[in-house]
Amino acid sequence: MTGEAPATEPIAERIAAGAFVVVDKPRGPSSHQVTAWARDLLGVPVAGHAGTLDPNVSGVLWVGLGPSLRLVPLVLQFPKTYVGVVVLHGEVPAAELDRVIGEFVGPLYQTPPVRSAVKRERRVRTVHRLELLERDGRRALIVLEADSGTYVRTLAVDLGDALGVGAHLEELRRTATGPFGERQAVPLSALADARSAAAAGDPAPMLALLHPVEEVWREFPTLVLKDAAASAVVHGAGLAAGGVASVSRPFRRGEHVVLIGHDRRLIATGVALRSADEPKGTPGWIVGSTKVFADPARYPPLWKRARTATAEPARRQA
Repeated sequence: MTGEAPATEPIAERIAAGAFVVVDKPRGPSSHQVTAWARDLLGVPVAGHAGTLDPNVSGVLWVGLGPSLRLVPLVLQFPKTYVGVVVLHGEVPAAELDRVIGEFVGPLYQTPPVRSAVKRERRVRTVHRLELLERDGRRALIVLEADSGTYVRTLAVDLGDALGVGAHLEELRRTATGPFGERQAVPLSALADARSAAAAGDPAPMLALLHPVEEVWREFPTLVLKDAAASAVVHGAGLAAGGVASVSRPFRRGEHVVLIGHDRRLIATGVALRSADEPKGTPGWIVGSTKVFADPARYPPLWKRARTATAEPARRQA
């Protein structure tokens, strides 16, 4: 006996701490099916994706495993980047196409298509970048960076309407979800190969594919909590400004923020109830709608000990 842990032990520890994989989804299967295959290949009971891709769309699919699924609201804040082919239904001068494409950068009203997984309500999505990469007759190769939940097919149709000739989306590939792009994305076959390597005693290939959750939350404003505040938040209390030791960068009201301890362990995520530049002495909570990740057993309820310490002298005096 060497005393070494089995090859699968560090993999199980990584997943239990919260991990995700970036899958290069092929055309054909649904995002749900690809996620189920990834779940089975990794041998985990629960997995989920952030940002659905239609069956005939390929590209980057973020798949969370176990505890990391609670980070899905953060992942959905990342903009998505796509490369697609738009087919124009009529002839359009180059200058006119460039002009109209420029008008689609910024906030847009969109109604989800009839065959969509969400309620058909008009909503606003922001297009951060829309550029023409190449053109071959009526086919236009575009790159698009937009808010999560932007319907690219709807945008292609609207672009055709604005040009007065009509248009549709012929091909689409997602090239990035926030900071996670094609360089990190791997096919399902890579997961299968990593599983075989782990079974043979080598966990390194699988560990290389399992991204730690810190790669998600470090992209957001991070609040380091004082010990008493960390304990209070873990046990269900709100967070006041006085409980914050430091902030990684300024944040605005309504922005998603991350709460960590001095040891950089993830405590919770939440939504800022006021901006970072508001006076520190302002009463009320600074973060709400928190989702707690930390194990309460690691954070003893410090306030209870404080009350006990002050109550004991009173009993002795009696």
